[in-house]
Amino acid sequence: MISSTLRLVPVTPDNFDAVCAVRVHPRQEHLVSPVQKSLAEAYVHGDTAWPRALVEGDEVVGFVMAFLDIVWNPAKDPEHRRSGLWRLNIAAGHQGKGYGSFAVAAVLEELRRRGAGQAYVTWDTGEGTPEPFYAGLGFRRTGELSGDQPVGVLDLA
Repeated sequence: MISSTLRLVPVTPDNFDAVCAVRVHPRQEHLVSPVQKSLAEAYVHGDTAWPRALVEGDEVVGFVMAFLDIVWNPAKDPEHRRSGLWRLNIAAGHQGKGYGSFAVAAVLEELRRRGAGQAYVTWDTGEGTPEPFYAGLGFRRTGELSGDQPVGVLDLA
């Protein structure tokens, strides 16, 4: 059962070290970049990145980052913008408790609040792919690839 103290909070100097200490299960390391890379990406994409610590009580149990209103394929359509889930890291010892679903739901709520009609996500297709997790939340493949990763979409309306 998810506690009523579970929440997303900004990454700050006070929780930075705990956020950086989040490690997914070793079987998943090939599927998701470490938090440190995400925070570096958030720094260089400050206008479009929305990084958050997932906190239960006083403990950081995960990390999630959304992308906000990015130009999806500038060469094809410089006006077409998308928002969605960029990164999700749940600490190995805290997986299987509903924290990932909570984090995604919180991101989707933020995207709705900002007026997005759809949310996008990409995933690695290697062993242990998170595709079933995202499909279970309602994301469906678009038929597109971002690099070598399938793109999923979820209608927010």
